[in-house]
Amino acid sequence: MAGFEHLDVALNERRVQHLYRQRRTLESAQGPEVRVDGRPYLAFCSNDYLGLANHPEVVRAFQQAANDYGVGGGASHLVNGHSRLHQQLEEALAEFTGRPRALLFSTGYMANIGAVNALIGKGDAVFEDRLNHASLLDAGLLSGARFQRYRHNDAASLADRLARTTGERKLVVTDGVFSMDGDCADLPALCAAAQPQGAWVMVDDAHGFGCLGDSGGGCVEALGLTLAQVPVLVGTLGKAFGTSGAFVAGSEALIETLIQFARPYIYTTAMPPAVAAATLASLRLIINGQARREQLARLIARFRRGASELGFELMDSATPIQPIRVGESDRALALSQALEQQGIFVSAIRPPTVPEGGARLRVTLSAAHSDAQVDQLLDALNRTRAVLA
Repeated sequence: MAGFEHLDVALNERRVQHLYRQRRTLESAQGPEVRVDGRPYLAFCSNDYLGLANHPEVVRAFQQAANDYGVGGGASHLVNGHSRLHQQLEEALAEFTGRPRALLFSTGYMANIGAVNALIGKGDAVFEDRLNHASLLDAGLLSGARFQRYRHNDAASLADRLARTTGERKLVVTDGVFSMDGDCADLPALCAAAQPQGAWVMVDDAHGFGCLGDSGGGCVEALGLTLAQVPVLVGTLGKAFGTSGAFVAGSEALIETLIQFARPYIYTTAMPPAVAAATLASLRLIINGQARREQLARLIARFRRGASELGFELMDSATPIQPIRVGESDRALALSQALEQQGIFVSAIRPPTVPEGGARLRVTLSAAHSDAQVDQLLDALNRTRAVLA
C-alpha cells in the first residue's frame, strides 16, 4: 500500500535486532504437555500456575453455564450483560480478598486503565515502579496526571518523589509480583512511604493471586496488609485462576466510582457468563488449594537448585516466574531454539518488554508439572549451555 514503506523499514529493523515477534499456534489444551505448530512439547511458558485452566471441575462449570446462558456476554454490564453469575463472582471475589466489593473487567489491561483513569487526572500525580507492567505504565501516561517513575522496589526513591509533588491527589501504582523478574514488591515499605503523604496505593497482583498467601489471596494476604494500606487491589483471572478477565476489589466508594467513571468498564461487553461460572469453580479450588501451592513451591526450589548448579544466572524470585538472565537478544533466542529442538517450549523475552541488555528465558512453573518434567528441563538446559559460552 502506498505510503506504508516506512512500516516495512521498521519491521526489518526489528528483524535485524533479533526483536521480531512471531505467533505460535497452540493446538491443545493448556498443560505441561502441549502441541504447538504440529509438534509436541513440554511447556514451561504458561501463566497457568496452579494447573486449573483444564481442570475437570472448571471445564464442567463452563459447559453447564454455556448450556444455560449461551456463549456471549451480549452487552455491557450497565446495559443488559450483568448476569447472576457475574454478580455471584463479584461477591465471591470480595469475600476472598476481604474487601467490601469487587468489580469484574473483561481483561487485566482494561482493569488497570479503568481504575487509574477513574481515580486521577490533570492536576494529580501518579508514581510507578520502573518495572511495572505495560498496562500500568500506559494507564498512568493516559491519565493526564503528572507521571513519575521511582527506582525498582525502592521505597526511599518513592518517598523522595512523593515529598516533592504538588499533585492534588496522589496514586502509587505497583505490581505485586513483577511479571518479567518474578520478584515481589516491598509493599509494607511502599505503603509506609505513601501514608504520610496521603497517597493511595494500587497493587496489580496478577501473578500473586492463587500462588501466595495461606488461601491464595496473593501478596496483600501474605504480607497481612489492610484495605487502608492498599485501597485499590487488582487481580487477573487468566493466570492462576485459569480462566479469563480481571477484577478490582476495594471499598464501596471505589467500586461505585469505577462503575460511574471507568470507561473500559462502561463501554465493553461483559465477559461471557460461562467464564464467570468457570472462575467461581476455580476460586473454590484456589481457596482449598494449599497442596497445590506446596507442590508449586517444591518445584520452584527444585528448579532453582538445579539451574544454579548448572551455572545459569537466575533472578531473585521465589515465585513461579523463574527468569534465566541471558543478556543479548540473539543469545536468548538461540537458547530458546536449542531447547525447542529438544522438545522443550520456553519463550525468549526481549526488549522492549525488558530493558536493553536484559533479554532472558522466562521459565514458568505450574503445580501441574512433575518432578520428572522439571528434571527433563534441567537436563535440556545442561545440554544447551554451549549456546551461552
